[in-house]
Amino acid sequence: MAFIPRVGVYICHCGINIAATVDVKAVAEFAVHLPGVVVSRDYTYMCSDPGQALIKDDIAELNLDRVVVASCSPLMHEPTFRATVAEVGMNPYCFEMANIREQCSWVHGDATPTTQKAMQLVASAVAKAIMLQPLQQRQAPVTPTALVIGGGISGIHSALDIANAGFHVTIVERSPSLGGHVSQLHQTFPTLESTADLLNPLIDQLTNHPLITLMIEAEVTEVAGYVGNFEVKVRQGDKTTEVPVGVIVVATGFEVFDAHLKPELGYGMYPEVITTADFEQLAAGEILVNGREPERVVFIHCVGSRDQSVGNPYCSRVCCMVSAKQARLVRERLPNSRVTVFYTDMRAYGKGSEEFYDSVRQKGVIYRRGNPSEIIRHGDRVVVMAEDTLTGEPVEVEADLVVLAVGMVPRADTDVVAGLLKLARSSDGFFMEAHPKLRPVDTAMAGIFLAGCCQGPKDIPETINQARAAAATAMIPLMRGQVQVEAAIASIQEELCAGCDQCTEVCVFAALQLHPVRGVMTVNPVLCQGCGACTTVCPSGAISIKHFTFDQTMAQIDVLSDFG
Repeated sequence: MAFIPRVGVYICHCGINIAATVDVKAVAEFAVHLPGVVVSRDYTYMCSDPGQALIKDDIAELNLDRVVVASCSPLMHEPTFRATVAEVGMNPYCFEMANIREQCSWVHGDATPTTQKAMQLVASAVAKAIMLQPLQQRQAPVTPTALVIGGGISGIHSALDIANAGFHVTIVERSPSLGGHVSQLHQTFPTLESTADLLNPLIDQLTNHPLITLMIEAEVTEVAGYVGNFEVKVRQGDKTTEVPVGVIVVATGFEVFDAHLKPELGYGMYPEVITTADFEQLAAGEILVNGREPERVVFIHCVGSRDQSVGNPYCSRVCCMVSAKQARLVRERLPNSRVTVFYTDMRAYGKGSEEFYDSVRQKGVIYRRGNPSEIIRHGDRVVVMAEDTLTGEPVEVEADLVVLAVGMVPRADTDVVAGLLKLARSSDGFFMEAHPKLRPVDTAMAGIFLAGCCQGPKDIPETINQARAAAATAMIPLMRGQVQVEAAIASIQEELCAGCDQCTEVCVFAALQLHPVRGVMTVNPVLCQGCGACTTVCPSGAISIKHFTFDQTMAQIDVLSDFG
């Protein structure tokens, strides 16, 4: 007897996000007449508890075996709806989603053609849903240990949180000491707390923790395996150690922008021009320039940030407040000094930062919205040549000391680390998270998490927040003792496979391997992420992706062509 699917279709209003340009009720009425559809409903928010209850009740009462939800991006709520149908016994891979928000209502204004496109997307999803096959999710055991790469403030917090939960942690740090960039700071903003008071107790806890193995002056050289079962090689001097771990937290940090790349500002040419990083060392003792206290000090914001000419269009987020902290310190140490700050836009967004900025101005620091173009020598001083961007007038300010507020950039070895761990990078060069809102510490590689400034510029509180979030997320598989393995992975038709090996060259997850005896390709089902890259290069068409098969895709195309 031929299989006759029973499909339920559910159209989401998403408040007014979809309903403002899509006639949702018309789409629901259209869907009920599609082949295989036995019920079609619309609801304000399908992702809400009442919306999910509609789906579960219909599966039970109408004996549905396929469900289609037309709403937002699958990246956002596909896991939600898969869990919903699974609760009432339906295989989660018998669920399909149509994106009528990002791909329809948000990109089209006219209601009539937007509604027609929504109908097409729903019809296409139903055509695929009818051909979906149940897939079986499997479990893989987890090695109950963690690896933290990087011994800065984020790596320290992540390691301590995981170890305090009872799991063994190995922390790998390339430099001879812990603390990263924080250890090179004099004080933090806006509390002006000594960094030694902040950092030293944490380092003491880390070095004395019975569940933490510390590897200083060490480097990760190879990473193999998959979530729950990574095999990591760490080189320390002439010795290489294999470390089996279940999860990896990447806390490799950042580098300070090299001010030499802005030669017009005179860094490295004039001893009176230093960076904010240099000033932190200077502030640890007497503030002297050429053997005397500076009378005129100028701070310049956004050096290496928000600057297309050096390839860094992003804001480094901390420079405004670092300059404010240092300007205040100059005024307190040298009360007769004249301090001027050239800023692009003041960004004091952190807790207590706006109040701190106000207090700095009250201490006599002059803030001037301007765009410095050049620093030149004039006698015993230097002169900052700038444009006042409020008046449009050129200005010249003499200075005994110029401090360049340099931004954050990705580390020089980011490419190497990305290659080892199969991590993606965003347009700014930092590591990319899986989703900026829903999965801010996860990566596309299951079991690998991001902490701190390796993911993007942050201040110390934000860095610690993300480090602790990464630790908490990494502990989920450690505590469960097993992880689910994705079922929508590559599948090989051995009778078609020629063993040409082209697919292995494009597989970034090392999930494909040629069988030594049969001479055909095999798939490691745990390593495979179902990205589909291998299917595009297979000359014999031997590879398909489960849940995205050729027949399923052609069924969608055929339906769309009928609208023609």
